[in-house]
Amino acid sequence: MPICTRHAAPLLLLAGSALAAPAYAEDADAGGESETIIVTGTLDGYRTVDTTTGTKTNPPILDVPQSISVVTADQIKDQAIRSMSDLVRLIPGVSSGQGEGHRDQINLRGNNSTADFFVDGLRDDVQYFRSFYNIERVEAHKGPNAMVFGRGGGGGLINRVTKGAISGETRIAADVSADTFGSAYGAGDVNLSFGSAALRVNGFYERLNNHRDAFKGDRYAVNPVLGAELGGTKLQFGYEYVRDDRVIDRGIPSAFAGSVATPAGPLGDKTFRDSFFGARGINDTDFEAHVVRFRSETKLTDSLTFSTQGQYGDYDKSYANVFPATAVGGTAAAPTVAVEAYADPTTRKSGIAQANLEWRGTTGSIEHVLLIGTEYTDQKTRNERINGFFDTTNLNAASRRRTIALQPNPVIPPVSFIAGPSGNSNRAVRSTLDQLSFYVQDQIKLGGGFEIIGGLRYDRVDNAVTNIFTGAVVERKDDLWSPRIGLVFKPVPEASVYLSYSKSYLPQSGDQFLTFDATNANLKPETFDNYEIGAKWDIRPGLTLATAVYRLDRGNTRAAGPTAGSVVLSGEQRTSGVELSLTGKLTEDWQIAFGYANTKARITRATAAAPVNRIIGQVPRTQLSLWNRYDVSERFGVGLGLYHQSKQFATISNATVVPGHIRLDGALFYKITDDIEAQLNIENLTDRRYFPVAHNDNNISTGAPINARFTLSAKF
Repeated sequence: MPICTRHAAPLLLLAGSALAAPAYAEDADAGGESETIIVTGTLDGYRTVDTTTGTKTNPPILDVPQSISVVTADQIKDQAIRSMSDLVRLIPGVSSGQGEGHRDQINLRGNNSTADFFVDGLRDDVQYFRSFYNIERVEAHKGPNAMVFGRGGGGGLINRVTKGAISGETRIAADVSADTFGSAYGAGDVNLSFGSAALRVNGFYERLNNHRDAFKGDRYAVNPVLGAELGGTKLQFGYEYVRDDRVIDRGIPSAFAGSVATPAGPLGDKTFRDSFFGARGINDTDFEAHVVRFRSETKLTDSLTFSTQGQYGDYDKSYANVFPATAVGGTAAAPTVAVEAYADPTTRKSGIAQANLEWRGTTGSIEHVLLIGTEYTDQKTRNERINGFFDTTNLNAASRRRTIALQPNPVIPPVSFIAGPSGNSNRAVRSTLDQLSFYVQDQIKLGGGFEIIGGLRYDRVDNAVTNIFTGAVVERKDDLWSPRIGLVFKPVPEASVYLSYSKSYLPQSGDQFLTFDATNANLKPETFDNYEIGAKWDIRPGLTLATAVYRLDRGNTRAAGPTAGSVVLSGEQRTSGVELSLTGKLTEDWQIAFGYANTKARITRATAAAPVNRIIGQVPRTQLSLWNRYDVSERFGVGLGLYHQSKQFATISNATVVPGHIRLDGALFYKITDDIEAQLNIENLTDRRYFPVAHNDNNISTGAPINARFTLSAKF
């Protein structure tokens, strides 16, 4: 008898005692006397010792047979990181996309995603720009992660771990900063203790500005978290409000040189580096979110722990934009570029509930950490695409595009957004997603330095998309089995070598579950199979070296069928690579964060979009990041960083090349008093012209010239 996920929701919500999701990381307290209500990790400067989200059982990262990269709050602060795009360039094997100027978009081991984001291990797949005001650390879990996190996550995922309430301590912290472009930032962090309970409130406001003409915006958020210990149960309950209103900037178009387009030539000079190719007053995105989170943890016996967590989010987002739709055309004397426009409103209500039972014990001489869990997701989305027309007398494809003269900040003709089916190629859909999951995992210590971790997850995914214009409903149900197996050998307690295999799935509706139609609804989910060997070594206390070699195969991608207009599952993609990182303290005064990746991602069997041997877009062959902080004295410190990214294709068409670049950054730190520190960050010290990210062949972002940010931080 098939499982009815719609009726299972209330039962699981009751079993999980949750309507929303958590926020709990152990605070990085040098004295070690403070204690969060629910402890989930230990921080040591730029280094993290353990993680709950990799296995849900809080093992040392050294014991996890998987590549995991972590950027801590200390490193985020020292490098003055304000965006996910800036953060992921520090993570080997992960690169950023432009996201059309209205969302985070990343590429993990050659697999592009707008949805593989999590908060405290629970899915955070809405399209928006994420902030770090309430974050202890950001974790990148590489390779397929379905056994722990569910469908998707084929190349990996990004998990933000939030700050938790701290019992037994009252503290206040604040940061204010401003940069030479006119942006400003302020954040506060207050923790109040009430015996066995505590309240922590984080909030921030940021006025947005940068080197691009017409760009501006505001964003702010607040996140109170209440923690308490009632008998043998630890609880945390939080609420987060997020608001983001900013100009959408999709960069500059590309220019052809021979048969390949690049942002070089006249588009690469300083004249066009700042030019805005959108429409003032139209290119704007507005995002608002209300999110409630909950977690509980109960010690049933010395060996048995029961935990629940949940999240409920109400999201409202809209955006509209005019953007370059082609590369530069025309003639050398009179260059032109074509522009198009569309608007896209989305609302989403999403609830997730999860319950886990953890047993720590032995069978004979073998030690076990056994996890049994279940999760339920109920997600409802309404989305539209409303095309813009430059000629409303004829609502056809030709009226949706205008060719304009190429010049700095070009003049955009008036555009009208016309909703409804009469508008050519408009979309209006309602999507419902129900997912019910069960999983089991065992971490086994065999003795002699050998450990095995194995797990299996079952997901029942029910997705239905309704065409609001026609009333037609397309639905698909998938039963997904996601295994994970890894062998770890520890020749000494400070080092490990591992082998692992894992598998994930992604239904054919895309990672936002909005594009089902009669064609792809009949197709099986895409598959992701990862084979990995790696090693981790705590060279000295506080300093960790890690490396991994992997092969990731993506299958069941769509290709053209034998009948015109038909689609079959015959496409395949392979990513292979090497990743290396060194993180922690070289000396008591010198912290380092180094990362290197060599990534090769190609089509191995023809897809609907590309033939064999096409290179995957937005995957630089080599990446290198290096950041150092050296404290010259108790009061004064310096920072120096380097980032290199080799050239890459903008898309799988391989028609546009984004040049490689090297960027140098620096910082100065000075403790005015024991409680107040001043910080100066200088970005792009050599004032290099570069292009950090792209969205497609014709939307390429330009890097900022040399600029500085001044920050004052206080802790009491």
